[in-house]
Amino acid sequence: MDTSYLLDWANLLLRWAHVITAIAWIGSSFYFVWLDDSLERRPARNDLPDNVDGELWSVHGGGFYQARKFLTPPAHIPGPLHWFYWESYSTWLTGFGLLTVLYLLNATSFLVDKSVADWTPAQAVGMALGYLVAGWVVYDLICKLFGEMKHGDAIVGALVALYVVAASWLAAHWFAGRAAFVLTGAMLATIMSANVAHVIIPGQRKSVAALQAGQKPDPKFGKRGKQRSVHNTFFTLPVLFAMLSNHYSMVWAHPLNWLVLDVLMAAGALIRIYFVKRHTAQPGAWRWAAAGCALIAGVIVWLAPAPRAQVVAELPPPTFAEVTKIVGERCVLCHNPQLASKGVMLNTRDNLLAHAQQVYQMAVVQKLMPMNNATGITDEERALLGRWYLAGAKGD
Repeated sequence: MDTSYLLDWANLLLRWAHVITAIAWIGSSFYFVWLDDSLERRPARNDLPDNVDGELWSVHGGGFYQARKFLTPPAHIPGPLHWFYWESYSTWLTGFGLLTVLYLLNATSFLVDKSVADWTPAQAVGMALGYLVAGWVVYDLICKLFGEMKHGDAIVGALVALYVVAASWLAAHWFAGRAAFVLTGAMLATIMSANVAHVIIPGQRKSVAALQAGQKPDPKFGKRGKQRSVHNTFFTLPVLFAMLSNHYSMVWAHPLNWLVLDVLMAAGALIRIYFVKRHTAQPGAWRWAAAGCALIAGVIVWLAPAPRAQVVAELPPPTFAEVTKIVGERCVLCHNPQLASKGVMLNTRDNLLAHAQQVYQMAVVQKLMPMNNATGITDEERALLGRWYLAGAKGD
C-alpha cells in the first residue's frame, strides 16, 4: 500500500487515541482540583477526626460517594491504592507519536518555512526535539532554584511565564507558524507529563514507602508535588489552545504570531484561574474569566481582516488569465494529474472553476496553502485570488 495512505491512517488513529487519553488526563486533573477545593473543612465541620482535613459527599450515576482528605497520612493504607499517572503518560506518548508522523517525518512540508529559517529537514527535526527537551530542563531548573524560596510560587510563576514567551518567540523564528504553535504546546505538555513522571509520582512513592516502613514521610515531597500539580492545572487550557490552533491560520500566519499565541495562552490560564477560584466560592472570581475573555476579544479585533465588500471595491476583479498564471506557478506543482494532492487538480480551466471555493478557503482565507508557502505565493497574489472568487469566480 502507498506510504502516504498508511501515514494518513497513522495520523488519524494517533489523533483519536491522543484525544481519548487527553480527555482522561484532563478530566482526572480537573476533578481532583475541584475535589480539593470543594472539601468541607473546619470550623464548618467540627465533627471530623483530627487527622482528616476535609470531607465531601457527592452523588453520581445513582450512587452516593464519600471522599476524605487526610491531613497526615493514615497509619495504614487499607486495600489497593489507586494511582493516576497512565493518563498522563499515554497522552504524551500518543501526542509525540502524532507529532512524529505529522511533523517530524514531514519536516520539509510542516516544520520548515524557508522564509523564516532555512533549515535542512534533519536540522529542523533536531531543533524541534531540542526545543522540547530544553523546555523541561529550563522549567525544572527554575522550580528547583526558586521554588522553595520566600514567595517562591510567585517567583517561579513569573519566571516560567517569561520563559514561555521567550520560547514561543524562538519557535516562531525557527519554524513554520503552524509548527511553532504546536511545538510550544508540545513543550508545555512535555513539562506537564515530566512533572508527573519525575516529581509527583516519585514523591508519592517515597511517601507511601515511608508509611509502609513505619516512618514519617518527608513533607517536601508533598509540597513539591502540589506545586507541580498546580502548574499542570494552569498549563492545561494554554496547551489545548496551542494544539487546536493548527487548523486556524488567522492566528499562526500573523507576522506577530508568537505574541498572538502568548496572549491567547494567557487568556486560557486566566480562565482556568476562574474555575479554580469558583470552586471555593471566592468573591470576584468572575473577574479572572472576564480578563481572559477580554484578551480573546482584543485578539479577535486585532486580527480581523478587511470586510469582503471593501476588498472587492478597492480594486477591479482580475482577469481569468491573471488567476491561472498564479495558480499555475503556485498551486499546480502539487495539484496535477500526476500528484493530485488530496484528490484536487487545478491544471485545467474546468478543474480550477470546480475547486474555486477550496482555492479561496485554503489559499486566501485560511492561508494553509501552499504548505508553508513552499512556492512563494505573495499576499498580493492571495488578495488577487480573493477578489476573483468574491467577484463570482468567472472563467472568462
